[in-house]
Amino acid sequence: MLRNILLFTFLCSVLASLNLNAQSYAFGVKGGFTLGIQRWDNSFSNREPLYRYHGLLFIESAQEEEPWGLFAQGGYNIKGSALRFFRQTFTLPDGSVRTFGGRSIPFEFRNLTLTLGAKQKFDLGLSETNWYYSFGVRADYTISTKLRPDGVDETDPYGIFYPFDDFVNKFNYGVSVGGGLEFPFSELVGLIVEFTVNPDFSKQYNQPRIDNIINPSPWAVETTTSIPERSISNLTFELTLGFRFLHKIIYVD
Repeated sequence: MLRNILLFTFLCSVLASLNLNAQSYAFGVKGGFTLGIQRWDNSFSNREPLYRYHGLLFIESAQEEEPWGLFAQGGYNIKGSALRFFRQTFTLPDGSVRTFGGRSIPFEFRNLTLTLGAKQKFDLGLSETNWYYSFGVRADYTISTKLRPDGVDETDPYGIFYPFDDFVNKFNYGVSVGGGLEFPFSELVGLIVEFTVNPDFSKQYNQPRIDNIINPSPWAVETTTSIPERSISNLTFELTLGFRFLHKIIYVD
């Protein structure tokens, strides 16, 4: 709890330092494609990336004489991973053939996100097009999850093999590192294309070992089983498109 309070205080301090009322600034909307990867301990080792989306609103300082500036952005993203099963055909002991279609089981963490940081711009020399790199600190709040297949809830006997909402950490934090291009349509309107890498430093999920669980498998020799300790951490890669609008402050003597 103290860690989250300190992080929130730091983010608010950075946001206050933008002081956008006294200088030119830019704002806009952006969104795009998210590729999510998760590191799980002790279960579901054959997981694959999750393909989802994100959307953000942003504001940033924009002083013409300065190549660097501060920014704040917030919005919605989906992190996670997925299990994927391909179409398979089996011959049963009685000689009949049964086919199982391919399917995907996503593990989703749906978050509100806030990032505060700095960016530095460089002139490409192509019609005032700029490229930039950025670094920010990020805080996420998980508003909902999808941690098991459709039709399998926590009362289902086989639901014990999937994560439980009770062990989800709602608050998480990490960084966002990346870069992009700014293409001006006019003096005040432009297009943004950027790519970021977003690792979490905190655990999205922490579950201790749980013993003496009734084994739901009818072929099991033991009537009870154990769920191993589990922890999950997130990493996302985001490809983003957006529109940037410049608000210029002109001082007149």
